[in-house]
Amino acid sequence: MATETDLASAVMDDLEQAKARIEELRRELNRHNCLYYVQDAPEISDAEYDALMRELKGLEEAHPEFIIPASPTQRVGAAPSAAFGTISHPRPLLSLGNVFNDSELRAWYGRISKLIGARAHDFVCEYKMDGLAVAVTYENGVLVCGATRGDGATGEDITQNLRTIRSLPLMVAPGAPKRFEVRGEVFLPKSGFEKLNCERAAQGMALFANPRNAAAGSLRQLDPRVTASRALDIYIYALGWVEGGAVPDTHWETLAFLSELGFKTNPANALARSLDDAATFHARSVAMRHTLPYEVDGIVVKINQMALQEELGELGREPRWAVAYKFPAIQGRTVLKEIRVSIGRTGTLNPYAVLEPVNVGGVTISRATLHNEDDIRRKDIREGDSIFIQRAGDVIPEIVGPTPDAAARLDRQAPFDMRQRLMDVDKGIPVCPACGAEVTQFAGEVMYYCPNAACPAQSLERLIHFASRGGMDIEGLGEKVAAMLFERGLVGDVADIYALKDRRQALLEVERMGEKMVDNLLRAIEQSKAKPLTCLINALGIRHVGEETAELISEHFGSLDALMEAGQTELEAIYSVGPRIAESIGAFFQNPDNRRIVEKLKQAGLDPRAAPPSSEGQVLEGREFVITGRLENLSREQAEARIKALGGVAKGDVSKKTSYLVVGADPGSKLAKAVKLGIKQIDEAELLRMLSQTQLGI
Repeated sequence: MATETDLASAVMDDLEQAKARIEELRRELNRHNCLYYVQDAPEISDAEYDALMRELKGLEEAHPEFIIPASPTQRVGAAPSAAFGTISHPRPLLSLGNVFNDSELRAWYGRISKLIGARAHDFVCEYKMDGLAVAVTYENGVLVCGATRGDGATGEDITQNLRTIRSLPLMVAPGAPKRFEVRGEVFLPKSGFEKLNCERAAQGMALFANPRNAAAGSLRQLDPRVTASRALDIYIYALGWVEGGAVPDTHWETLAFLSELGFKTNPANALARSLDDAATFHARSVAMRHTLPYEVDGIVVKINQMALQEELGELGREPRWAVAYKFPAIQGRTVLKEIRVSIGRTGTLNPYAVLEPVNVGGVTISRATLHNEDDIRRKDIREGDSIFIQRAGDVIPEIVGPTPDAAARLDRQAPFDMRQRLMDVDKGIPVCPACGAEVTQFAGEVMYYCPNAACPAQSLERLIHFASRGGMDIEGLGEKVAAMLFERGLVGDVADIYALKDRRQALLEVERMGEKMVDNLLRAIEQSKAKPLTCLINALGIRHVGEETAELISEHFGSLDALMEAGQTELEAIYSVGPRIAESIGAFFQNPDNRRIVEKLKQAGLDPRAAPPSSEGQVLEGREFVITGRLENLSREQAEARIKALGGVAKGDVSKKTSYLVVGADPGSKLAKAVKLGIKQIDEAELLRMLSQTQLGI
């Protein structure tokens, strides 16, 4: 008769056997996923694959304690998310600069050649996929999180949706760094796009305009099961950052390394030995673009050597070492039915074209921007003309000009005249079509402006801008919600946003705004009051004042009151603020309606002050820090913020400009690079000593 010990031993044996089989099945299914979705070289039939998957599901259902997020069974089936969170990118996702012909490509190369001299290098050419850029992080070989590009510093957490993409491995092959991030482009192949739109048409749903929109919409589904139902694919094009492992010396070798780990890289990537080779790759790609199974809008040309990439760094938000060589725009022919005028958030009166709908490169276009009156006259565009239209950069609709037969017609309409179009016959003056205020035109500028800050057309655009990420960053108050609140009279100007706390019941009566959504919105509005002065200045939407100028103004004046009373001379004394910007700022605060709105904001509790200069002084000025590994007493974000507060620079990667590498527990490849470059290494204790002193003798 079996004893309790014997039974327990048998149970343990069964558990060990089940665990071993589960792990074996996972390895086998991951291998077949890679063969099928990445290498396009399946070894087994779909029926055999399904049998393995069914066996794994059965074992995991019987032993739920062995289920892990990286299991192939967990790609689909997570419950719908309530909302997307955010993920900060340790290393920013930069945008690419564009060139449109061989001359501009050579001009780009000429600029960087001055910085790298005659050192030997080559290039990597890649298709610029028309999809959505993502960053995906792996720890100990397992996918742990993924995010969209967002603003480059912070993106939306779409981890669950990324896990549904079959060509993105949940676990990578042995030999991967301990922690690393890959960057890639999620896209919808043309066949998948056509299938999706056919399904939506059959269900009476709106069709997606193009594969890019379809891919973006699919990745931003709150229910991962919807994402999983669409044929999304991904090509990985770079390592974002690495900790706990070495990286190859060239980008080309990096792509090969990523492929060995199980990532899908584009087989069309090419190594170009010279700039002429890169130009030839572009010309060949233009000729065959329509035969590709996916949409591309250009190629990306990258310096291959990683050391040179690091040395070149970036300029603004663009890397110097890479450039997008865009394809020629796709053109179509249609009729310009009418020229209308819209009002922007800063009061600009912007002409735009109403067109006979035309399909250009898979997108139906019925409107196009006309920039300004001078542009209309230069192109000689008139109402009723047959015109050529193109998607500039394959994205923005742009009118090229009239067709030859239209330009030769004797009965064409008269040239467009903005002043006459805006003229109020009774008043004898040009007026805003939205509010009737007399429009103005600044000396030396072609644009007309509506000076009325209470203009309803401006008000909605100002609301949207005020709540945007670059402004007060009020989550939940996007374009659609702002429009609904504006249309229902719940908000009229930006200050009314802060009175919504007293109108909760009215918000609940707005279509599709439930209690949770309303409470989240009101909480976000209240939290926005803590935003710094820089954000508020930018949020006001002053013409010619963006984020960088707002920061300079904030540092100079310290308060909104001081800025409101500043004169032209004092404004022009600020670095990068010229007469044009100073005049715009002065005109904004001289307007009684604008001052009234600012006073309402102050009464609502918004009166931020710029942070005073640190009493410790800018003791780290001129020093550049990079952190690797895990710190014990500070988070990486806290350490970097403290460094910046003392005038230092915090970077994500080691370069020759790095002053100190701060080495924490489990340092990554940055340490080896620092040793190679002779960069001084310090530990966390030394960093804390630096941060705690008011004077440094080093």
